[in-house]
Amino acid sequence: MQVHLNMHHEHHLKSSDTIRDIVIGMSDGLTVPFALAAGLSGAINSSTIVITAGIAEIVAGSIAMGLGGFLAGRTEADHYTAELKREYDEVERVPEQEKAEVKEVFASFGLSPALQTQIADEMAKDKDKWVDFMMRYELGLEEPQANRATQSAVTIGVSYIVGGIIPLSPYFFIANSQTALYYSCIITMICLFVFGYFKSKVTGQPLIAGALKVLIIGALAAAAFGMAKLINGG
Repeated sequence: MQVHLNMHHEHHLKSSDTIRDIVIGMSDGLTVPFALAAGLSGAINSSTIVITAGIAEIVAGSIAMGLGGFLAGRTEADHYTAELKREYDEVERVPEQEKAEVKEVFASFGLSPALQTQIADEMAKDKDKWVDFMMRYELGLEEPQANRATQSAVTIGVSYIVGGIIPLSPYFFIANSQTALYYSCIITMICLFVFGYFKSKVTGQPLIAGALKVLIIGALAAAAFGMAKLINGG
């Protein structure tokens, strides 16, 4: 007799932290250098100057963004370590209070008081699992991945560089900066739409609406061109 099991496969977003870092780096990389290039193109005609300033901004921006990601990762890890130490201390000093907090968690699920007590007593037998439970369900904290801060810094920095090169690329081939800007606008707008589309896809958001949102935000950066023109009386 053959038994056929219909396996239920759940699709969940993995590596959400890495995706978040890519989104942070790419979104800023596409918009900030584009705004700079647009602003400079409204004031000067030389693509060489735009390229020089753009590369300088990309280097500085990627370092600043990467450093920000590193510090955020370190802060998260330090916070987790401090809270973990506090939880271990509390299960030693006030175990009954910690058991009561376990019961509160399961009470919110509708479990009976007797079952809450049984679960709390069983959990208290393994201090490590007890503390891990408290970290997850009382404090809502997950243990950060090893080297998370460094990975975040590299991911954000590289994503910023990749994003920044895109709006700057036409200036390498077109000497007149204002002409290059037109091509930069087209390329950047397409990339922003595609980036917004895939960002929405991996995060489960409405695809077209998400793509248009990113596109509009990026398009606002082109206002730097008009501002520079206005300041220069052009």
